[in-house]
Amino acid sequence: MEKDQKINCTVSSCKYNNSQTQKCKLESIIVTPVEGVDTQNPDESMCSSYDNE
Repeated sequence: MEKDQKINCTVSSCKYNNSQTQKCKLESIIVTPVEGVDTQNPDESMCSSYDNE
């Protein structure tokens, strides 16, 4: 990641989400493909760093 790059997040159920600032508390995340999805839209990927509160 570039210096000072931020990860915005609005997933309120993720324990790494700061709901007040809508920023991820992690310095980096892992994005993985969704198996069997070929829509060429954002639903083809998901944040694998997600962890439920």
